[in-house]
Amino acid sequence: MLIESLVIVLAYLMGSLSGALIVSKIMKLPDPRTQGSGNPGATNILRHGGKKAAIFTLCFDVLKGLCAVLVAKLVTNSDILLAGVTLAVFLGHLYPIFFELRGGKGVATAFGALIMLVWPVSLALLITWLTMLLLFRYSSLAAILTAILTPVYMFWLNGLWEYVFMSFILSTLLIWRHRSNIHNLLLLKNAKATKNQ
Repeated sequence: MLIESLVIVLAYLMGSLSGALIVSKIMKLPDPRTQGSGNPGATNILRHGGKKAAIFTLCFDVLKGLCAVLVAKLVTNSDILLAGVTLAVFLGHLYPIFFELRGGKGVATAFGALIMLVWPVSLALLITWLTMLLLFRYSSLAAILTAILTPVYMFWLNGLWEYVFMSFILSTLLIWRHRSNIHNLLLLKNAKATKNQ
């Protein structure tokens, strides 16, 4: 029980290492929480820090999710614990203890964790996100639609109730973290509808 608890705590601490904030400090960029959308993530970093900083941020956040589940798999084969670790590293990104609990939306970290947990699900999510991005041209909309499908893919491609339940929580939190994007997308839709009248 002690080892399991330590693994959960370690996963949360790993998630709390914000790629956007660390990359910004190293590259002497402004705090992304004070720029653009205010989100410490790769998309916002791209807007004010450039492609190089965004790629570093994306890779960092994906890898921390992947590494957290990898470490857990080295010490346990418990599906409940692995599901818990996936949520812990994700929550660490959303509410990082090292950065005043002001984290990002968690898309990259969740994706990284799912690569190591159930790779067919992560592949389906990647294909869905890319398809939605090409169709609608909005990264946030692609992320929201992909989040909605996460528990569906988990049920279809894996079926373990521990993972399906975990992915439902993860999906709900992802959508909640995108609530400002949802609001902006609705405003944009209404503006286009008014323009076409």
